[in-house]
Formats: sequence, structure tokens, C-alpha cells
Amino acid sequence: MATERSLATLLRSLQLAAGPHDAHALLPSCIHFLSILTNPLNVTLLASQLLTSPALWNQDTDLRSCQRILSVFNTAAISKIQNETTNEPRVPYTRQRGLDREAWVKAVIKGADEKSPRWRHLLLLGGILLGFESQNRQGLPSHLRGKLESALVQATQIVLQEQDDLNGIAGHAVTMVLNYTFELISDWERGQIDYDVLLPCMLNATFFSNEGLCHGYFLGAVDPDVRQNEDKTFGWSSQSTSFNLIKSVLSRPLVASLGPLSRLIGHAMEHVRDPSLVSDGVNSISDFARTLLVQWRQSKLSEVDVSEEGHFLDAESLKATLPELWRLLRSCMFSTVIILRAVLGRVLNDRALAAGSVAPFIAMQALHALRNLYFISARVGPNSSTQYVFVELVSIDILTQYPDLAESFLRTIRPDELGHIPQHPLKRNLDLFFLNMAEHLALVLPPSVNEELVVSAAQPYLAVGGDNNLMEMFEAAHSVILAVFSAPQNAEIAVKYLPFYVDNLFAVFPQNLSVRQFRLAFKSLVKISTPPNPLARSHPLLASTLLELVHERAQNASSSLLPPTTIQQQQSSSSPDDDTNASPPVSEKSALILALIDSLPCLLVDDLAEWLPLTAQLINTIQDHSMRKVCADRFWDVLSNGEMDVDRANFCVTWWSTRGGRELLLFGDQSQGDDLEEPLMSGALNSGRESKL
Repeated sequence: MATERSLATLLRSLQLAAGPHDAHALLPSCIHFLSILTNPLNVTLLASQLLTSPALWNQDTDLRSCQRILSVFNTAAISKIQNETTNEPRVPYTRQRGLDREAWVKAVIKGADEKSPRWRHLLLLGGILLGFESQNRQGLPSHLRGKLESALVQATQIVLQEQDDLNGIAGHAVTMVLNYTFELISDWERGQIDYDVLLPCMLNATFFSNEGLCHGYFLGAVDPDVRQNEDKTFGWSSQSTSFNLIKSVLSRPLVASLGPLSRLIGHAMEHVRDPSLVSDGVNSISDFARTLLVQWRQSKLSEVDVSEEGHFLDAESLKATLPELWRLLRSCMFSTVIILRAVLGRVLNDRALAAGSVAPFIAMQALHALRNLYFISARVGPNSSTQYVFVELVSIDILTQYPDLAESFLRTIRPDELGHIPQHPLKRNLDLFFLNMAEHLALVLPPSVNEELVVSAAQPYLAVGGDNNLMEMFEAAHSVILAVFSAPQNAEIAVKYLPFYVDNLFAVFPQNLSVRQFRLAFKSLVKISTPPNPLARSHPLLASTLLELVHERAQNASSSLLPPTTIQQQQSSSSPDDDTNASPPVSEKSALILALIDSLPCLLVDDLAEWLPLTAQLINTIQDHSMRKVCADRFWDVLSNGEMDVDRANFCVTWWSTRGGRELLLFGDQSQGDDLEEPLMSGALNSGRESKL
């Protein structure tokens, strides 16, 4: 009787509560009573009141209020399990505390009656399912769990079919509950959901509603609060309104679980019946990314390069406010990538979406979204996410099948200021994205477009005397120029620009170009200058000229150790199997020799007869033992690891074994060859220097 009187008092307090604050204060008591009541009618009554109380459900109801009600049923279910499994001693011959689980679940579900809107029933059903089954609790028998899953899906379907406006709280609640419970629903029940209606609802709730990312407008609110300090630095206070907004966005239920929600949206993209909804969804994602870029461009923070933030921003901004902003922006970027990955996965398997009238446009929209978010992904490294790489490469592969559209795409994203390096960091960031895209698309573009768009955009970054902070852009420019030269249709462009490029290549190394990039560039130049490339027919002496240049430069180059750049370290760690990436820090002299060694597999056999001895002699001019050994090992590796074709490999074996190649490399300079390890075939015996077969 005391429990019933207390319950009556609680229900009266819920009815008389002055507002949401007073009503929310009663929720812990509701949890307690839900878990201990022994009368199923009282359980049903309390559950019904939680879904209908005017104090809990006023006109200002938001998703946090919905989350609190879901948490009530979730916590009550957990308490039910804990009460039944407690080890506390009981008085003999007394009844077990409360209802058994099946009766309790049925009593609670009856509280989802006609007095409350259908979408609130999802909070009750989802809360119970989470309480009994999440975190592998397995608190329900299989038949009861199946009924609960079916009831949740049926309630979802009713809301999706009957609700006229899913852009309000009803749609937001459906999105939140499914996000929390989707992993607990069986595959068969998932298949009963109408994804054609659910997908637009989830996209709106996540990216465009006030319960989600609100179009990305939170970024525009930051700029008014970024102010200049007395020491000329800029600061963004942790007490500012905009920072409180950022924290508020991060704590929203949909944003706090943005990763799982993105995977749920991706699942919906893969299972909608109407393919046009996929295209519309990609357009929505692209619009959101464009809004983020526009908001960032208008912010003073975008004017500060990453490498200069320590000089222009104060300590509070660097340690307190900016990390939170970038955490939110990274979540936006990864969420977009996860959804686009699902879209492109479906494009590859869906005839309707793979059609020529659809696929390239989806690919372009995906690349536009990646470009608009590149100011975020450039900070974390685009290659740090396999899903990002998948989206980028699949989109490029699709677009390369349509050269006209590839050209149109490049013209759309071309740099605003051709001919010089822009001052604004964001414009340089977009230029970098353009160069990376052009490198992939140069092969399918006509020569006139390559010269007009690609070469003209890359030329400013090839100039001598650039900023070392722009090393990544310098390397991207060299890579895209090499891609243009390597395309068979661009032989005339290669002839026209090659002298300028070669002069520039040797001028910028090693100050503004990494060892790895120089080696790659030189090997590529030699490769396009040798048969069967068209350039070799019109300029047969070009390859020999290039080798002479690097040979002469190596003879007079510095032997001081070059410090490894940050980009080199990242590329080396990302491609550990690539020999050109795996080399340790070297000097300018040894780097030039390594570039010469890398190009040997590209030479004709007649040219190998000349350059193998010259290379071996050049290696022996290195004074430092460790760097000499690096070059000698790379030389032996090129000869023996399969980089040569059959004819070249046969000549290399002959040169090494019968024409003095072995002796020339190992003992060319007797005073320096004592401590080099002799390369031997597997199982061979080291007979020493005195016995030479």
C-alpha cells in the first residue's frame, strides 16, 4: 500500500509540474518505480504518463528531452535485470521483488497507447530493447526479443507512413532511436523498413536540422568572436558565445553519435528502392560540404596557415577552443566520407546508377564534396582513411571514362589565380586539391587542355625559392607535370616544356624538393625519354643527356647529410614496401646517385653497357661508409630483384660476373672497399678477395 500511495503522489506531481525542469527532476523516481512495481496495471499507467505528461511534452520539446525519456526506460530495464540478479539475502517464503521480465515488458509496452503520438512509442520500445540487449546483456528470451524488435520496426513504419512532416521532432526521434538500436535489430526486421522514406528524414535530421549540424552555420558564428589581442595575436575565447555553440553542437544526441549514424545513413543509401534518392542524397551532402567551405572562407581563422598558427594565435585558442572546433569539423568530414563510400559502393553494383547519365555526375558531386572539405582532410592527411581513398579513387576511375566531363570538372575547380602562388592559405589548399586531381585525369585529357589547365596551374609551384612550408604543393606540382609528360598524346607538350622543367628540377633540389620526389621525377623523365615512348623517337639522345646531367651534378654535389622532411617520413611510413621510399636520410651526392640507379631499368641494353660501370665508379666516390653502402645495396637490388626485363637482366648478369662489374663495385677503390659486405648468391661461400672466379 505504501508503494501505491508513493506512486499516486509521483503521478500527481507529474501532472502538476510547473514545467520541464520540475518534471525532469522526477524522472529518477519514475525509473525506481518502474523497476519495482508488482502490479502490471501500475507499470502500464506510469509508462503511459511518461509519454503523455504535458510538463514533459510541451511545445519546446527537443531531442534531448526525447533522449531523457528513452533513458528512463533503458535504465529501468537495466535495473530490472540487476534487481533479479542481486545477491542480497531474502526473507524465506517471500515473493520475488517485482514482476518477472516478460510480464514487465508486456506491461510497459501497453503504456504505448493511443493517448500519445506514435513517434513517442519508439522511445519506449527502443529504451526497453537497449536496456535488456545492448552491451551483450541478452536479458530477454529469443521469442520476446523478436516480438520487441518487430514492434519497434512496425512503430517506425507507422511513423514514416503516417507522419506528414518528418522534418520535425518526429523525424528526429525516429533517427535517434534507430541509430541507437539498429545494431540490435535482426537483418530480416531491418528489411521491413521503408528506406525510401527514412533516408531523406535522416539526412535532414543529421545535416540540416537544429538537432544536427544545422547546415554547417555553426562555423560562420565563430568569426565575430575571433579578436586581435594587444600582442597582435588573435584569440578565440572559451567564454564566447560561438564556442558555447560549438560545445552545444558536439553534445547534441545526433552529433555525439555521428559515426554510427553515418553508417546507418550509408546502409539506407545501399537499400533504397528508388535510385534517384541516392542522387538526391549525394546532392544534399555536397551542398552541406559547400556551405562549410563558404563559412570557413569567411572566417579570419582561414587566413592563418597551419604552419603559422603558433605565431598568430594565442595559447587559449590553440589549446582550448580550436581543438574542439576541429574535432567537430573532422566528424563532419568523416561522416560525409562514410556516406559517400556507401553511395559509390552501390554505384558499382547498381545498373541504374552505373548508367552513363548518372554515374559520372555522382562521381563529380562526390569529388566536389571532397574538395569542399579538403581544408579539413588536409590537416589529418587524406590518405589516413581507407574510406576516403576509396571514395576518391573510385570517383576518379568513373570520371576517367568520360573525358569531356573530366575536362568540365577540372575547369570548374581550376585555380582562381593562374600564374602565381596565392597568398590566402585556403586558396593554396584548393590549388593542391586541383593538382592532385589533375595528376589522375591528365591521361584522358587532350593536349590542349593539359597545357591550358594543368601545366599553367602547376608552373608557379615549380619556381625556385619557394617556401619550405609549401613542400607538399611543390611535390604535387612536379607529380602533375610528370603525369602530363607521361601521357602518350602529350609528346609535343613534353618537348616544349621539358628543358624548362629539367633546369627547374635541378635548381630546386634539394632545397625545395624531397629526395623521394627528385628520384621519382628523374626516373620518370628517363622513362619517357626511352623506347617505346614517342619522345624517344623524336629525341633519341635525351635520355643520355639527362644521365650526363645527373652524373656531372653528383660528382660535384655536397656530401652533407640532408635532414628528412615531414612529408618524406609520412610517405615512407605509408609505403614501406617501396624501395625508393624506404631509404634512410642521405646526402645530396648520394641522392643523385640513387636517382641514377633508379633509372637503370629504363635504359636500353647498349646504354646499360656504358652506364653500369659509370654508376659503380660513382658509388665508390662516396666517402661516408653508411651512405656508400646504401647506394651499393640499391645498385645490387636493381640488378637482382626483378626490376629489369629479361634482356636487361641477362646483360646485367653477364656484366656482373664476367665483365668485372662485381670487382668494380666492391673493390673499385681498394682503400674504401675493405668494410663493404660482398653480395652473394644464396648458399654461396665467401672466398675472399684473393680468390676471384
